[in-house]
Amino acid sequence: MAKYQEKFFQGERSLFAEKGAEIIRTTFGHGESPLKESSDISLKDSIFKWKYPLWYSDHIKVDHTVFEEMSRSGIWYTHDIEIVNSSLQAPKLFRRSSRISLKNDHFSDAAETLWNCSDIKIENVTANGDYFGMNSENIYVDHLDLIGNYIFDGGKNIEVHNSNLVSKDAFWNCENVTVYDSFINGEYLAWNTKNIRFVNCTIESDQGLCYIDDLTLENCRLLETDLAFEYCSNVKADIHSHITSVKNPISGTIVADSIGKVILNSKRIDHDHLNITVRNSQEAEAK
Repeated sequence: MAKYQEKFFQGERSLFAEKGAEIIRTTFGHGESPLKESSDISLKDSIFKWKYPLWYSDHIKVDHTVFEEMSRSGIWYTHDIEIVNSSLQAPKLFRRSSRISLKNDHFSDAAETLWNCSDIKIENVTANGDYFGMNSENIYVDHLDLIGNYIFDGGKNIEVHNSNLVSKDAFWNCENVTVYDSFINGEYLAWNTKNIRFVNCTIESDQGLCYIDDLTLENCRLLETDLAFEYCSNVKADIHSHITSVKNPISGTIVADSIGKVILNSKRIDHDHLNITVRNSQEAEAK
């Protein structure tokens, strides 16, 4: 196995098609695609300063490494990559890649990151950026702290645990999502999604949870959430808080501690398939 330690590389494709190498305390300076077409690479305590560092690569392990701002679009068409304890400053870092493991990492600019990827595991990651995880599938998340709008748009088969998500339009156009023990803040949550389940979650969302087929909320709290459930079908909602307002759900059961307003004014809906119940003696105001 080749070993590169305390080296400095610059220029285009400086280690093109490198195979079976250990790279330690090494800096890749100005020059595109330094490790393009590489495989079986171990990187530790290293720095990428320029564009496209890991394209068309396989079997990559990265530890305590920095992807600087200009290493943008850095990891595309790459499969079986593990990145731990690392600082990632560049946007668009993953595209059309698979078997991705991220642990103890910080993304300072995660805009358009993890697009069209599959088989992703995220553990103890912080990120800031819009359109994180778009059109990706088979995603497991535990302890993700993310600020950025439109996250996981178009995603499939997503499981989230113990996370804080501050995001407008999160989980739009998704299929098969389950979120456990998490806090979600942002407008228009989960529109146009099929089969989404929240368990032990706290949610604040203006006009959140609308246009959904097969929506489940188990032991959840909705803080200042208004006009919820519009045109949702097959709702199973167990809400242990007040709901500001509910508007025109199609079918299912909604149970809450109290509801400010229940608005049932759509001529398109037969409300015979809907059951709304409040736990305390104060009845919801129907209009």
